[in-house]
This record gives sequence, C-alpha cells and structure tokens, in this order.
Amino acid sequence: MGSYTPDGNGELRRQPLKNSGSIDHLEYFDVTPIIGREYPTAKLKDMLYAPNAEDQIRDLAITICERGVVFFRAPQDDLTIAEQKRITLMLGELTGRPKEHGLHVHPLYRDPNNITMEDGTTDENIYVINDAATKKLYATMKNRTPATEPRDLGREWHSDYSSIDPANLDRYDRMSPPFRRWLETLTATCAQPVFRSAAEAGGYEIMSPRGSPLNVGDKFAPVHPVIRTHPVTGWKSVFAGVGLHVSRINDVYSYEDQMIREYILRLITRNHDCVARMHWTKQAVAIWSNACTLHAATYYYQPDVHLVSGNRTGVRSSGVGERPYLDPASKSRREALGLPPY
Repeated sequence: MGSYTPDGNGELRRQPLKNSGSIDHLEYFDVTPIIGREYPTAKLKDMLYAPNAEDQIRDLAITICERGVVFFRAPQDDLTIAEQKRITLMLGELTGRPKEHGLHVHPLYRDPNNITMEDGTTDENIYVINDAATKKLYATMKNRTPATEPRDLGREWHSDYSSIDPANLDRYDRMSPPFRRWLETLTATCAQPVFRSAAEAGGYEIMSPRGSPLNVGDKFAPVHPVIRTHPVTGWKSVFAGVGLHVSRINDVYSYEDQMIREYILRLITRNHDCVARMHWTKQAVAIWSNACTLHAATYYYQPDVHLVSGNRTGVRSSGVGERPYLDPASKSRREALGLPPY
C-alpha cells in the first residue's frame, strides 16, 4: 500500500502503487492509447479464487486507476452478488482506501421505485440501474430540459457520488500550464438536492450513513477541488469541473462559472482519444475509477420516442474512497510517465 509523507516537503503525500505483473498473462487490448482496457476472455471469478488472488485484484485495481476504466467482455454470469461485492471491497482495501470506509449505500435505497435483482431480492450495497426505474426515481429533479427541446447530453458527464469522474482521462494534460495552475486554486460545490426532494416526495428516509462515517445526512453539497490527485497513481486530473453533480464553481462570477464548465466540456468533446466507449453486451462488466474519470450513459431505451425497444439494466456495487485532495507535488499523467507535452 502507498505510504503517506507530510505535506510541504516536496514529496508526494502518498507514493504511487506499482503493478506487480500478476495479471499480465490475461488477454487484453487497450481501447485508445490513453484510456480503457478490455479483457475479452478473463473471468473475475477466476481472479477472485486464484492462489495469488490478492495480488491479482490489487494489480487489477492499479490497472483500473492507470487506464481509467476496464471492460470484461466475456459473460460474467457465474459471478454471484456476494462475490461482486467482495471484489469491490478488495479493490479498495488492497490500494489503501481508508479502513473505516466500505461499500456505498445508495441514498434512495428505500424508494419503492427501486427494482429488485434477478432473484427478487434487494441489497443496500447494490444499486440496480434501470432506465425506466431511474426516470421514476428522479422525477422530482428540477431544471429538466423541456420535452420540446433536445436533451443536453453534455450534462450527463459525471463522477458517481461526487455529491457524496464510459470515461475520460488525461484532460489535465490538454490544458496550458497557466490555465492548469488557475484551476488548481478552485473548488466546486457538488450539490444533488434531488436525493432529498425524492425522499420527501416518496415519504421515506434517506439512507445514512452510506458506506463511510463521513457520508451522512441529507445535505449532499460537499466542496471538492476542481483538480485532484489520484491516490493510487499520483496523477493530477480534472475532478469537479463539469457534469450533473457540479452545481457551482466557487468564488467566481456566474459567467466565469459557465465559461469554465464549457471549456472543460469542450476538452471532452474535442479529444476523442481521451474517451472510451463500451457497447454493452449481456453479462459484461465495466469497472472504473471515479477519482480520475467521468462517465455518461447513452440511453438505449426511450419509450417516449420509441427509438429502441428494450431496457438497460445493470447491477452496480461501489466502494467509498477517500476525501478528494490536491497534492501540490503530484504531476500530470504525461509528466509522470515521462511523455512529451502536446
């Protein structure tokens, strides 16, 4: 695990973790030179029960953090919910996640619109993603685009539970040094009032705590650095600068707030080598690091316009990491890898 050193001495607060090579034998290909790795044949269950399981899961976690997101294409239908939860826990435990933090609990777990897993049961550490159910779950969300206008899909980019970053990586390297330094001085408020409004409308209590003693209450409006350091790789990345969970870039004027958001969104849309897209297939798995990547879902099921008949359903487990921080001694991805600037 990474070791911590005092701030202000020119050294990293936490030393980056190194891959031991325990999963180098697995077949894979990189989705782009920068982000995403797909394992066409690997089975998570085999990794979990391998003689060197801890080494493999730890190296998988490091790979996820370095590549932003990994995809397991072979059907993982032999993986039980208990095993999925165990792997999720291990990914954090083996890479230095705070000991008192565990699996995330969705704030709206008590909502009757949540659907069950295939066996008809529910689990507070599992969130069943379902397009139709999600539409009901967040019916109280304000400022929705009127149905007479196209949806602004740029707002869909987000980092899960930042109100508590498939994926985009390396945007920090695409900015000029002066602009990087300015954004490093900024923070953002990541408010998501829809959780409280949904619970009030449904007449039930929000779940609390939610996987960490720090993740309590119903305010859902923490302040995070716009630029953060990844605790596993030591790389800087844009964290709280755009997306549906970011309500305000702090201490700037409203038009400057909008300018920053549009600039960061443009970095996503103009640098397609920083984006990895996964077309979902049955029983495939995606695992990403919220600390360094943003993600957005492409909705295949839109009953109001009848584009596609079907419904996206996924079974998600999430680990609760550390409070986001910016280490002044950390470097960008390209700097850390010794690559030339653009």
